[in-house]
Amino acid sequence: MAEKTSQTLANHVRLDPLFHLFLGPVSMITFIWMIVKLVRYPDLDHAALVVLALAGVVAVFKIRLYALKVQDRVIRLEERLRMTALLPEALHTRVSELTESQIVALRFASDTELSGLVESTLANNWKSGDIKKAIQVWRPDYFRV
Repeated sequence: MAEKTSQTLANHVRLDPLFHLFLGPVSMITFIWMIVKLVRYPDLDHAALVVLALAGVVAVFKIRLYALKVQDRVIRLEERLRMTALLPEALHTRVSELTESQIVALRFASDTELSGLVESTLANNWKSGDIKKAIQVWRPDYFRV
């Protein structure tokens, strides 16, 4: 799936319009609206609507978080396989020392710079942002949730 612009550190965060511009805002607005209705007309029915609207907000965000967690697990598996193929044996044994967020960030590193970035990450305990900033040749990931 090719996108129009090449992916970089500056533009790699993905906006999902249906979630970020519709589901999230609509669920939050509905929740706030139900609270306003409860304050204006306090009764059991309006209290139940507040609880239902809150359940909707929680469901929308939990569903999104579940998808992101599954994506991170798949990325972790893919990157461990990639590292097995590309890293020297000395680094193979240390891959388990990398955190999930470090592995997820390393997916953007090109094959040629992966070894150096893994070494630097392990030596300096880099956070995902540090890893992404250190990448010279960006390997795009267009299949994100």
